[in-house]
Amino acid sequence: MGGAKASRPAARHRRPGVRHAFERATRAPRCFREVTAPGSGRAEQRCAPAAASLSSCIVARRARSLTTALSPFSNRVASEKRKHKLKRLVQSPNSFFMDVKCPGCFSITTIFSHAQTAVMCPSCAVVLCQPTGGKARLTEGCSFRKKVD
Repeated sequence: MGGAKASRPAARHRRPGVRHAFERATRAPRCFREVTAPGSGRAEQRCAPAAASLSSCIVARRARSLTTALSPFSNRVASEKRKHKLKRLVQSPNSFFMDVKCPGCFSITTIFSHAQTAVMCPSCAVVLCQPTGGKARLTEGCSFRKKVD
C-alpha cells in the first residue's frame, strides 16, 4: 500500500459568489438605477429588477452612450488635439511659430514653439525662452501669439 494516492480528476475550486473570467465575458449587461437607502438619504446604484427585459437594458445602455458620444463640437476638437499627431483624422503638427514680445524693450521676435536653444532678445539680450524636453518655456512677463501663415 505504499504512498500511492488514488487519482481523481482535478476539481475546480470555486469560491461562492465569485465570477470567473469566462463567466464574466458571457454575462448579459445589467441596468442600474439609483436607489435611496431608507434612513440614510444616500443614493446608491443597484441592479434593476430581474423582470426588466434584456432588450430594454440594451436600449437604455445605448442611449446613455449616444448622449456622451454626441457632445458639442468643441469637445470633439479638443479630443482630436489630444491625439498623437499621426493618429488624428487629419494629420497636423503640434509645433508652431510664435511672435514673442520682450518684457523689457517690447520688441517682437519670432520663435519656434519647440526651440532647442535659449533665445535671446536681439536688442536688449534678455532670455526670451529656455528649452525643455518638448515645448520651449517662455520667460515670465513675455507675451506671445501664434503666427498665422
